[in-house]
Amino acid sequence: MPDTLKGRHVLVTAGPTREPIDPVRFISNHSSGKQGYAIAAACAALGARVTLVAGPTALDDPDGVETVHIETARDMLAAVEQALPADVFIAVAAVADWRPAQPSDRKLKLDKASFSSLPLVENPDILKTISQMNAGRPGLVIGFAAETHDVEALAIAKRARKGCDWIVANDVSGDVMGGAENAVLLVTRVGSEAWERAEKSKIAGLLAARIASAL
Repeated sequence: MPDTLKGRHVLVTAGPTREPIDPVRFISNHSSGKQGYAIAAACAALGARVTLVAGPTALDDPDGVETVHIETARDMLAAVEQALPADVFIAVAAVADWRPAQPSDRKLKLDKASFSSLPLVENPDILKTISQMNAGRPGLVIGFAAETHDVEALAIAKRARKGCDWIVANDVSGDVMGGAENAVLLVTRVGSEAWERAEKSKIAGLLAARIASAL
């Protein structure tokens, strides 16, 4: 299926975000970025022009992909909006839901007073923001859902709540985060289908092929 995405711009987010508490501490998560990077590479292999907006990872930039490196959720949203317009937006990144309201410019001393009541504010919802754009919305918006239970029900509810077209859901209660393999459930407007556990690169290829057939 070479060049089946030729002429299309695919915008992908990947990895975690980091929300600073002070100059040495931050709020983040265990996302390795492997699945998002693999999806970016798979779309590029089908001829797409791919922009990858990536949080901090230990991965090399994929060949043939324009990679933009960011730290925070607000940085990621700004980079995504800067990269638009796009034909497809795939929100794979594990974005921090909350950030410290007032990051300290000095290292906080390790005492209960500093951390027992750390004020937090909500981060922008990148998937919902792009899904609900009035003008310039990508034709296909895909979100990811990392769940530990009730995967299908929560994925269906998330797709409706965010307003995206598809949700790719996975159960992260085992070794998926940071691992080389994944098993996912694809939820669309017409139903859902389970994809067997496989290398993340294979999952990425299946998703890229499905995207090409949908456009």
